[in-house]
Amino acid sequence: MNDDAPRIHLGSLLRAPGDVSASGEVQELHYEQAGQPQVLRFAEPAPYGIDINSLEGNEFWLQGYFEPVLTQECSRCLKPVTVPLELTLGTLMQYRPAVPESFLEEAETGEELLVFGNPDLDLSNYLAEMTLLGSPLTVLHDPHCKGLCQVCGHDLNEGPCEHSAAVPIEDEYASQPGVQEGSQHARQNPFAALSGLKLPED
Repeated sequence: MNDDAPRIHLGSLLRAPGDVSASGEVQELHYEQAGQPQVLRFAEPAPYGIDINSLEGNEFWLQGYFEPVLTQECSRCLKPVTVPLELTLGTLMQYRPAVPESFLEEAETGEELLVFGNPDLDLSNYLAEMTLLGSPLTVLHDPHCKGLCQVCGHDLNEGPCEHSAAVPIEDEYASQPGVQEGSQHARQNPFAALSGLKLPED
């Protein structure tokens, strides 16, 4: 058991309708993914606030916030980038006494359902999954990041290398949709020399 895990005690809700709250900060989350233990660390303590209200029968509603700051790699040059998230939480919960560990599943309505069996609910798995779902797939340390040389790995933000200087920028290619002018792709496009090639017509 991780003593620093974010927890909320639901014993009173299981005995009588009402609501319970919990708040605090976490520096990291210990959780499981595909049966393997994982650790999600944050750049600074991440505050959270959780409220859980009784609904009907064995169902409850969880709402609150979680504000972690992740450290990810720039997708072009691999420099570390801090990524602050402001997650608004809202999830249906269901109590099943036989469940040893809480987990998320899809309810019949299509909503995510947090299933739990232990009234002393560890929120680590839930907060980790919400963080991973809410985090961007790719980030840039700067919108104008030039990336790395595909040949030698030189950081082109620090200036050109011998490989990038050897391949001139082709304005026609660089102006194509989806390719930023002056980008690494434009500079190092291996097919740039073929751009002016005229093929015989059939």
